[in-house]
Amino acid sequence: MLKRFGMIATLLLCGTLLHAQITAIKAGRLIDTEAGTVLNNQIILVKDGRIDAVGANLSIPAGASVLDLSGMTVLPGLIDCHTHLTDSYTDSDPLSELRKTAAIDAFASIPNAKTVLLAGFTTVRDVGTYRALVDVALRDAINRGDVVGPRMYVAGAYITITGGAGAITGFDPGLSLPWDLHFGEVNSPWEVRQRIRALANQQVDLIKVLATGAVLTHNSNVKSTEFTPEELSAAVDEAQHFGLRVAAHAHSAEGIKNAVRAGVASIEHGSLADDEARQMMKAHGTYLVPTLEVDDCILDAHEPPDFIEHAQLVAKEQRENFRKAVAAGVKIAFGTDISVCPFGTNGREFGLMVQGGMTPMHAIQAATVNAADLIGVSSKIGSFKPGKYADIVAVKGDPLQDIRVLEKVNFVMKEGRIYKQE
Repeated sequence: MLKRFGMIATLLLCGTLLHAQITAIKAGRLIDTEAGTVLNNQIILVKDGRIDAVGANLSIPAGASVLDLSGMTVLPGLIDCHTHLTDSYTDSDPLSELRKTAAIDAFASIPNAKTVLLAGFTTVRDVGTYRALVDVALRDAINRGDVVGPRMYVAGAYITITGGAGAITGFDPGLSLPWDLHFGEVNSPWEVRQRIRALANQQVDLIKVLATGAVLTHNSNVKSTEFTPEELSAAVDEAQHFGLRVAAHAHSAEGIKNAVRAGVASIEHGSLADDEARQMMKAHGTYLVPTLEVDDCILDAHEPPDFIEHAQLVAKEQRENFRKAVAAGVKIAFGTDISVCPFGTNGREFGLMVQGGMTPMHAIQAATVNAADLIGVSSKIGSFKPGKYADIVAVKGDPLQDIRVLEKVNFVMKEGRIYKQE
């Protein structure tokens, strides 16, 4: 008898827990990112961290918790496709890595991750780090629940030529760097393949190649090409063997075209693209991740003089070439290069995208459905569909009237758990 009573009590308790796991969200305005429309007075049912149902006339289950966001605009969790959460905002010079350890980098990244999540970005594509695999450790710590932060898709390290855009440069050549500060340096198609194999073995989510010179690299020429077409093709081919996509840092027009011909998934920055490069990107379906604010942050900060000079070379042309890319119909995914600008200011990129010719809805889609498509996770995030993760953010005001309201996100839910509620 006691055993039977215990079973009944357990079943009742399980039933109570089941109801407690259901949350009903009343959304005053809901942005349907797939259709590009706004729906009024919707209800979102969240169960076990995922969206269970969405509609205007849903019945709310008995015992469900209710969140009233009827006075707000509700969006899917935002996605930033170009972050560096393990880098330092206060010291962006790669040479600063010589004064630190991997442990310092790892612990310093913890507040960065939390700040970006609370800004409304529930997912990021973290596209490289000077110290290899620190981003993998941060991703895994977040997934375990040890650290608060966005869902991360990480590159593990930069794939770069020796002395290239992803290398630490400008130090005494008589010094030898530890393995993790030059892990991604390669100088032939076969070395490219070997290093991608090593990264795949460390369970990275994507590959990041540096196809041209860079702004934040000593002794670099942003108008140069670095990897050869053969090396870029080897990178894409080898990555595909492991189900990985390739993101290519590229400023110069020729470097962009080399990367597009090789079959990369995205061009990061694309500052000096010409008409042919834009036409090629559109024809191949290659995404542009523009990172429009980063040059302003470099020019406003106390950066080394050569970094300032590099930024001045690309800043004006990048904005104009972004406008041309939008007009040409190039696919755009949202990205900030956050760490160069303060963590948590990711939302400022939206305003620059709209100034560059995107509608507010298209800018929002760049940070939701487009970004999810680029990463390859459209079945999990990017829109309000049953079965997807319950990544939900809300703002006071209407971002379709004033996109800058996305700079101040008031509500953040990731996988059904509330991290911010104002």
